[in-house]
Amino acid sequence: MAKRTMSAPPVLAGYSYVRPLGSGGFADVFLYEQDLPRRVAAVKVLLADAVNPEVLRNFNVEADISARLSAHPAIVTIYQASISSDGRPYIAMEYCPDNMGTRYKKGPLPVAEVLDAGVRIAGALETVHRAGLLHRDIKPSNVLMSSLGSPVLADFGIAAAVVDEGDPEIIAMSVPWSAPEVLQERVSGSVASEVWSLAATLYTLFAGRTPFESDDRSANSRAQLTRRIVKAHYTPVPVPGFPRAIDEVLSTAMQRDPARRFSSMAEFAERLRWAQYDMGTAPTAFEAASAEWAAAAPVNFSDAAPRGPVVTTVDEGGRRAVRAARQDRSPREREELPAPSRQRSPLAAGLIGAGIGMAVLAAGGVAVLMMTGVI
Repeated sequence: MAKRTMSAPPVLAGYSYVRPLGSGGFADVFLYEQDLPRRVAAVKVLLADAVNPEVLRNFNVEADISARLSAHPAIVTIYQASISSDGRPYIAMEYCPDNMGTRYKKGPLPVAEVLDAGVRIAGALETVHRAGLLHRDIKPSNVLMSSLGSPVLADFGIAAAVVDEGDPEIIAMSVPWSAPEVLQERVSGSVASEVWSLAATLYTLFAGRTPFESDDRSANSRAQLTRRIVKAHYTPVPVPGFPRAIDEVLSTAMQRDPARRFSSMAEFAERLRWAQYDMGTAPTAFEAASAEWAAAAPVNFSDAAPRGPVVTTVDEGGRRAVRAARQDRSPREREELPAPSRQRSPLAAGLIGAGIGMAVLAAGGVAVLMMTGVI
């Protein structure tokens, strides 16, 4: 299949185009420089002929969820989402110069580096899950490397709510990293399937190839890979001297039965941290949002959520409405209407109260001086 030509970079207010970065099925990514504050940004732009309700919904979900969660240090930061001058939706985000998908193809990564990335991404996914969401497309190419060399999770375009099994026709099919139950279309995603996908991703980084990939390239078709994954016969990471303790962690996370895997990303991360400890390296800090955070500011990601102009919160029965009503009445009717409320803001009330207090103190001070004969 011939590679398509990238679209023209759009004109964006406050940004200067630098160069192209890459392209996907429905969008192109360009490097821009933001004018104020001065920084570079990766801008993902939808193709003009790809803007349909379903693609636009996924694009909006990616922007909403990324912005909701990007305070986490291992989730890519979103700067802005809007519509370009030529009508194409775009997302401006943190520029990450590399990703794990390109790195593992050059060979296995150092064990200590992969364990560190595993704990960090597990913390990001635990935060996603505590927010009531699923990522649904965990794989090496969606683990980006920030400009500081830290792994960050990206691409929430097909994310979904944990409580919603979703449309069975819309299922992530990144086959080498998908759990058996997802490939069999029994679920579109779950916490257990994401534990599998993260384990398969880490295995890929450790081994330099995907978990069920054969050395015979002709035996790695989509159908052949799917059959091997569904059987889920785990084979140890094919690297000489690879720690057995890590193989045990990965094999638990990649059990065929979802109930036999780790129950959460937090539990998975804790086992990875013990593996770090056993190797004599300092365990990576596990960072995940608290349950209180998840419940404090929920965001409605549904299609019905309002977008665009801000909805007014002014009370229709406020003083302006009362004054307008009084003007339309006769003098006698105006007298019968209730007087408009004179409620003051907390700031105004506080200033008035402070002024009264100062006056009382001053009066008291004068009285004391008179009683002592000073005045």
